[in-house]
Formats: sequence, structure tokens, C-alpha cells
Amino acid sequence: MFGTAYAADPAGGHKEPLLQSPEFWVAVAFVIFVALMVWKVRKTLTDMLDARADRIRKQIDEAETLRREAQDLLADYQRKQSEAYKEAEGIIAQSKAEAERMKVKAEAELEAAIKLRERQALDRIANAEAQAATDVRNAAVAAAISATRQLMQERLAAGQGGELIDQAIAELPKRLH
Repeated sequence: MFGTAYAADPAGGHKEPLLQSPEFWVAVAFVIFVALMVWKVRKTLTDMLDARADRIRKQIDEAETLRREAQDLLADYQRKQSEAYKEAEGIIAQSKAEAERMKVKAEAELEAAIKLRERQALDRIANAEAQAATDVRNAAVAAAISATRQLMQERLAAGQGGELIDQAIAELPKRLH
């Protein structure tokens, strides 16, 4: 009699073993699923970011080359200035005045050329950095949208949340930017 009453009790002390519990296996499957998703998305995102970093490094190397060229140009103009000065010393007094005028002009051109090259190099570096930040942000947003879309499509049945999925996917770019 007590055995029947005990078995009829819903909280009756009869518990399923952990490995036979459906809740346990659902939790295990969920953890495995989440781990696989994180592993796949992380690798893809890392590969995309590494590729972008390589492109940025190339652009920075190009900017460094431009900077070196500007320094070489500066040294070349300085050498030419020195030669012009030595040549001017050998010329008579009238030619000294002309040589001085040419020297001032060459210095102004040199300074303008150097400033132009430096400005171009700095502009390229700034543009490359800004483009890199934009591209990395856009890649992260695209990866998040893709992962969310896939996760929502897998979790919701076809008729269960079609409108919810469409609405959420449409709002994602606005919320992430």
C-alpha cells in the first residue's frame, strides 16, 4: 500500500539517472553545438582579419617606400644645392647675386616638394588606417549577421518564426552600425 502511494507521488523520490535524463542530453548537445559554432566562426573571422592585416601591411610598406623616396629626394636636392653654391663662388660678383637667387628658389622648391611628399605619405597612411578600420568593422558586422541568420534559421521552425527572422535580420545592420 505504501509502495503504490509512493509511486503515485509526482515528487516521489524516483529520479532518473543523470545519463538517462533527456534534459542532460539536450544540454550536452547544446554545449557541443555552441562550441562548434564558436570554433567555425572564429576561424573564418580570424582568417578574414589576417588577410586584411596583410593588405594593410603592404600599404604601410608602400607608404614607407614613398617616405624613403622623399628622403632620397631631399638628399639629392641638398647635394645639388651644395654644388650650385660651390659653382657660384667661382663666378664674378654679378653671378654671385644670380646664384643666390637660384639657391633661394631651389630651397623653396625643395621645401615645397618635401612637404608635398610628406603630406602624400601621411595621407596614404591615414587613408589606409581608416579603410582598415572600416573594413574590419564591416567584416565583423557581416560575420555577426551571417552567424545570427544561420543560428536563427536552425533554431526556429519554418512556420514558427519566419516573420520574426525577417524582421530581426532587416534590423541587424542598423543596430550593428
